[in-house]
Amino acid sequence: MARFTRAELESFRDTEVPDLLGPDLRLLFVGINPGLWTAATQTHFAHPVNRFYPALLKAGIIERRIDAAAGMDDQDRAYFRSRGLGITNLVQRATARADELTAGELRVGGDRLLELVTRLGPRVVAVAGITAYRQAFGDRQAGAGRQPHALGPAELWVVPNPSGLNAHHTVATLAEAYAEPARAAGVLG
Repeated sequence: MARFTRAELESFRDTEVPDLLGPDLRLLFVGINPGLWTAATQTHFAHPVNRFYPALLKAGIIERRIDAAAGMDDQDRAYFRSRGLGITNLVQRATARADELTAGELRVGGDRLLELVTRLGPRVVAVAGITAYRQAFGDRQAGAGRQPHALGPAELWVVPNPSGLNAHHTVATLAEAYAEPARAAGVLG
């Protein structure tokens, strides 16, 4: 696993991390924005205590371990895309915490996401984080799970955020939540 000092991580503030997208995109996961560790490794959901990849593995969405904290290599990225999976963020700039973002940034990110989904046409979009989803799309009543409306051409889900700061969920409960949109997307049987 990579190691960074606080100063090294701070140097990645406002850095962007490229979307991880492939030609057969069936399920697009949407994070809130990159954290500093993610920016440093150029790998989504990379912080060592983030439970995204362990939850995907437990759910069977991926079938081999990905050590994101060390940074994905080209083989990891190719494998992830080959599963019909992709990752983007509502806001592209890296911060230490998502609460550093403004409501305006999240709304602009929601518009950008709609454009991306309309262009790429994934079957399912899963936004990781109910509060950010509510702010980005102005839907204060939204709950977790499948949403009653689509996002462009895609079925829309809101799933729990896998950040280590979200203590309400375990790898097992995240795996259950992520398996539902994965089944809807045809990634899981």
